Amino acid sequence: MSLTRHFTKLLRTELNAVLRSQIDLLPKETSLLIAVSGGQDSLCLAKLLLMQQHKYKWNLTIAHCDHQWRIDSRNNACHVEQIAREWGINFCMRTAEVSLRSEAEAREWRYEMLVEMAKINKCAYVVTGHTKSDRVETLLYNLMRGSGADGLASLTWRRSLTDRIELVRPLLNVSRHETAAFCQENQIPIWEDSTNQNLDYRRNRLRLETIPYLQEHFNPQLESAIAQTAELLYGDVTYLEEQASYFFEENISVIWNEQSPCLHRQMLAKQPLALRRRIVRQFLARYLLHQVNFEDVFRFLNLLDAPNRSQSEPFKGNISAFVEHPWIILRK
Repeated sequence: MSLTRHFTKLLRTELNAVLRSQIDLLPKETSLLIAVSGGQDSLCLAKLLLMQQHKYKWNLTIAHCDHQWRIDSRNNACHVEQIAREWGINFCMRTAEVSLRSEAEAREWRYEMLVEMAKINKCAYVVTGHTKSDRVETLLYNLMRGSGADGLASLTWRRSLTDRIELVRPLLNVSRHETAAFCQENQIPIWEDSTNQNLDYRRNRLRLETIPYLQEHFNPQLESAIAQTAELLYGDVTYLEEQASYFFEENISVIWNEQSPCLHRQMLAKQPLALRRRIVRQFLARYLLHQVNFEDVFRFLNLLDAPNRSQSEPFKGNISAFVEHPWIILRK
């Protein structure tokens, strides 16, 4: 085997191994929407899927989201479109029509657009090029924000975007070094994003300064070690979420009333703290319009020992929790 084809064979083998081990991660004869920014990770992903398209009989579409944050963003989009044409892959894109003020806002818009394009192209799967390196950055970033196990394990192989569309990340065992080498071997022209060197973005500072420092002074195999931690945490989180969901099964500890849903507080109080928090979060997630956070859960749990007729500070949407013994009730 020629040395110059080393990473191509390595990554094709890795992708096949992932598809075999992760049941129904990307089933055969399905339509895939590939999110492509133009960088090395997403182009590596698109090329790998194209290489395996005949074997798995996939219908591929490349999707690009232009945030309009850079003066060259339009040229970036044209670059991705040109590659899609050369590879014979369907292409679609969305351009931000309003100013996106933060990374979080841009991410939310991007996933909304990916879901929209997936629906139009009848794709059951949105596939992204997140790597082992991204997984490490996410864990460290969330750790410094004080996240629990869920946040530390948040970059997982798959998650639901809607009831019919799955987000899939098949390159989580692949490093950024490997995707760069793959693109070089296959002479794939990468669009260099100038913002990736901007240390005003915290993730860039993690990638360019913090992680190299930790690798040099603490563990040269840092990426593999932290990625393993994320995978172990994900297994724990999955198990705890399943255990928490059993609380609702017999319908004696909860009343699913749209106007005033209730949790039985004595039955809730009997649960271990780790399950208690997850039960409350699952309960609140069904009724609150925003993503449930630790403060929401803490606010609700404060009512476990509160006197009858007590109420919580309101959640977003002017919804509060009230104690009407033996229940804690949500209502506006």
